[in-house]
Amino acid sequence: MLSKELERARAWEAQADIPPAERPLFHLTPTVGWLNDPNGFSVYKGAYHLFYQYNPYSVHWGPTHWGHCISNDLLRWERLPAALAPDTDYDRAGCFSGTAAETPDGRQVLMYTGVRKELLPDGSERELETQCVAIGDGVDYEKYLSNPVITGRNLPDGGSTWDFRDPKLWREGDVWYAAVANRTEDGSGAILLYASPDLERWEYLRTLDRSENRWGRMWECPDLFQLDGETVLLVSPQELENPDGRFRKGHEVLCILGDWDGKEKRFTRKSIQPVDQGLDFYAPQTVLTPDGRRVLIAWMQAWGASELVPEGQRWFGQMTLPRELRVRDGKLLQVPVRELEAYRSTGRSWAAVSLEGRMELPGVFGRTLDLSLRLRPQKGEAFSRFTLELAKDERRATRLDYEPEQNRLTLDRSRSGFPAGAADRRSVSVADRGGELELRVILDRYSVEVFVNGGEQVLSATLYTPQEAEGISFEVRGRALMDLEHHTLNTDDRRPF
Repeated sequence: MLSKELERARAWEAQADIPPAERPLFHLTPTVGWLNDPNGFSVYKGAYHLFYQYNPYSVHWGPTHWGHCISNDLLRWERLPAALAPDTDYDRAGCFSGTAAETPDGRQVLMYTGVRKELLPDGSERELETQCVAIGDGVDYEKYLSNPVITGRNLPDGGSTWDFRDPKLWREGDVWYAAVANRTEDGSGAILLYASPDLERWEYLRTLDRSENRWGRMWECPDLFQLDGETVLLVSPQELENPDGRFRKGHEVLCILGDWDGKEKRFTRKSIQPVDQGLDFYAPQTVLTPDGRRVLIAWMQAWGASELVPEGQRWFGQMTLPRELRVRDGKLLQVPVRELEAYRSTGRSWAAVSLEGRMELPGVFGRTLDLSLRLRPQKGEAFSRFTLELAKDERRATRLDYEPEQNRLTLDRSRSGFPAGAADRRSVSVADRGGELELRVILDRYSVEVFVNGGEQVLSATLYTPQEAEGISFEVRGRALMDLEHHTLNTDDRRPF
C-alpha cells in the first residue's frame, strides 16, 4: 500500500514534462525539482538501478524523497516512480542517503537514514538520525515494521545521534554488514561497522576509520570495496581544511587506501588522496558491474553553489558520468565508462598539429563531445602556457590553462555563465612529464569533465553558458605539438532520459 505522501510525489512526477533538449544527454537529472546524492547504485534483475536524494516540488533542498531510475548501459536512464517518501514518524524530516542490495530470495532491499525532529529542553529542535530498511520488487518498496533498525542504542560511547547517516550495505555469506557515517566524541567524523543476520537485529562491531579532526569534521557517504588488490574506503568530509594543497577546502571526497582483515573486519589506513579536483563533485557511490568493473557515480554539484539555480530551470542537480575505477601503484585512476564510445558519431583526428599563437580547427566545436588531446613541446623548444577554450562565444568561455614550468593545470569557469557567488576556478599540480600533457574532455551541455593523463586526476564542473556558445580554440605561448581526436556525442535518435 502506497502512502499518501508517496502517491502525491508520483502524481507530481507524472505531470512533469521537461523537454529532453533542456537536459544533458548522459548526465542524469531529476524527473523534476532537486537532486543531490546518488543512492542505492546497484544491479538488480539484469538492470542498473540508481536512486537519488530528491525534492520533486522545488529546485531547492526540501523534503527528502528517493528518486529512482534504471539503465541497461549506465548512460541512458529510464525514469521510474519515486521509491521513498518521508511518510512515517521516524523519517518525517527526510529519507536521507543509503544503498541497495539483493536479498537471497531475490528481492531488493534499500537501507537508508530516516530523520525526525527531536525537541530539546530549551525548546529548540534537532535532527535525530536512525537507519531504516525498505524491501521491494524494483519499483515498489515497503518499509519494515521494525524500523528504525539501527538507533542511538547501537552507537559506541560518544557517538552522535544527530550526525549518524548514509549506510553502505553489503552481504558476505549469511551476514549483512553496514558501514555508517557518524560524528564522534571529538566532534569529527568516523565510519562505524555493523553486522546483522537478518537486516533487523544489528550489532556494532568497530570503528573502521576516523578523522580525529585532521581530515575534516563530519564524514558522509561511506563506500567500501576491494579493487586491484587494495581496499578502498571513500568518504565525503565536511569542513576540510585542505592539509596539503591537493584537496578542496570545505566539502571534499577522500579516497583512503588500506589493508583489510577479512576475518576481523578491520581496516588499516595506508594513504589518502582526492577523488576529483574540480569544482563540482560530492557523495560518490560505486557498483560492481556484472563483467567485474568497479564503476563510480557522484553528485556533480558543490553545496556552496547549490542555491544558484538558473532562472526558469525546472530541474537542478545532475550526476557525473559513470567512471571506471582502477588502482595502480597506489593511485586511483578514473576514466569514463567504455559504454560512452557507442554514442560517438562524427569524429576526426589530427596528428602533430603545430601550435603557435591561437588557432581553431575545422569541425571542432559543440556542447556534446568527447575530445582527446596530447600536448608536447616541439623538438628543442619549450612553451610557457597552453590554453584550451570550450563552450565559447564572443563573451564567454570555459578555460583550461596548462603551465608546464609549474606543472599546473587550471580549470577556469569565471566566464562560463555561472551565477555570481560561485567558485570559479581551481588550479592543481599535475605530473611532471617534461611539458607533455594528455587530456580527455567530455562536454555534455551543462557540464565539463576533464580526465588528466589517463585518469590520474579528474576535474569536474557544471556550466550555465548558453547552449549556442559552442566554439573551441587552442592557444600556446611559444610553440608546441598537439595530437587531437574529436567526437560528437549523440543518442542516435533514441530519446535521452
